[in-house]
Amino acid sequence: MIDLPLIWAFLIAIAILIYVILDGFDLGIGILFPFLEEEDRDIAMNTVAPVWDGNETWLVLGGGGLLATFPLAYSILMPALYFPVLLMLFGLIFRGVAFEFRWRDKGHQRYWDIGFVAGSIVASFCQGVALGAFIQGVEVSGRAYAGGWWDWLTPFSVLTGVALVVGYALLGATWLVMKTDGRLGEKAVRYARFTTVGTVVFIGLISGATLSLDTRFMKVWFGFPAVLYTAAVPLAVGLVSWWLWRRLSREMDYRPFIAAILLFVLCFIGLGISLFPYIVPMGVTIWEAAAPDDSLAFLLIGTAVLLPLILAYTGYAYYVFRGKVKPGQGYH
Repeated sequence: MIDLPLIWAFLIAIAILIYVILDGFDLGIGILFPFLEEEDRDIAMNTVAPVWDGNETWLVLGGGGLLATFPLAYSILMPALYFPVLLMLFGLIFRGVAFEFRWRDKGHQRYWDIGFVAGSIVASFCQGVALGAFIQGVEVSGRAYAGGWWDWLTPFSVLTGVALVVGYALLGATWLVMKTDGRLGEKAVRYARFTTVGTVVFIGLISGATLSLDTRFMKVWFGFPAVLYTAAVPLAVGLVSWWLWRRLSREMDYRPFIAAILLFVLCFIGLGISLFPYIVPMGVTIWEAAAPDDSLAFLLIGTAVLLPLILAYTGYAYYVFRGKVKPGQGYH
């Protein structure tokens, strides 16, 4: 028998991961914006101009998919995370408006630049805070959220918020390493080195803090024989980090960006190992929160048609606008 809840949990997890990677690098460019000169800012924005709004498709898929396929989880998590989620959406909206208007309202470009930076940082930080609040768990009573309005705000969630800002800056820097050369490319290499160190440090800090949240995490990672398999994740993080650092010492190409993506994938795998099979840590499992199988099967049919189309047009957009972006070039 097909395990539809497990399939949908996997699909939603993949959609969220793709969103984090794709929207992460253009949010990262917004985070790095204050450190760029005016001409460099135009080039940096032109590297993402053809793709940035399409990247947010995956956020809609992840959020909408959660509501449709795991309504119980959605009804518990949303009240627990209302404030950071709303702030994140405001940040994304303001970032998008500023992105468009800075090209068309030259008289106020400085203010639109500030809006672009603020929207990017707020959205990134709030995503990290929501992730931290999710990992530490929410209070559940029966089938409803039983916690308070500010339960999401803890030292751990603030730590994950700052960590994601640094991680997105790494994605943005390595994206610029891949898409630019000359002065901006050299700056991007320096920023990528700095954010690589910061990201690896935060991975270590959050991993240690997560283990202290619940004894179950210690058992999952260090119990025998599970440790024989889980040990591969931190080992892989170390190897990828070394590869990323080495590639930043060579020619500016796509490899540092791929390495940065692999770091995020490995962290996502680690998160899955820690939380499985819970979709509301540590209160509700995937199967307890799932919609009826008939609904999941019906939605899966539509997704089987739409998902390949989304992947196809996303891949085609990146293919068409491949290569380095030069000063004076643009898509506006």
